[in-house]
Amino acid sequence: MRESVQAEVLMSFLVSEELCFRIPVELRYETGDPYAVRMTFHLPGDAPVTWAFGRELLLDGINAPSGDGDVHIAPTGHEPLSDVHIRLRVGDDSALFRAGAPPLVAFLDRTDKLVPLGQELALGDFELSLEEALGRILAEENAG
Repeated sequence: MRESVQAEVLMSFLVSEELCFRIPVELRYETGDPYAVRMTFHLPGDAPVTWAFGRELLLDGINAPSGDGDVHIAPTGHEPLSDVHIRLRVGDDSALFRAGAPPLVAFLDRTDKLVPLGQELALGDFELSLEEALGRILAEENAG
């Protein structure tokens, strides 16, 4: 049985210091991939873009700078539950988003009720789901 948690939040897409605009972002968590959260960014004039990264990375990034790779998340201030910057990188290109921490915390709380942090391996079908996902990825790479 697959279960999921979804939420939609508004984030600011920070194009430059002078230009930013609000966009809807769909947050999604599925028990079939219990370590990951997905964010789908609905940018004006473009097809939606989905990023998947560790649920724990999002949780850690709300309180302190986290992420060494393509995803970096950090609070914007020192006070609890300040806004959060989410930087996504592809090669030399990057995009910066600003989100309120409370809706992210509420989303993560709902994911924790579905699958408590640290209990991801207790899901019986995780390895099977991972094998299926890897098979699909490899098939897509070989086809393209």
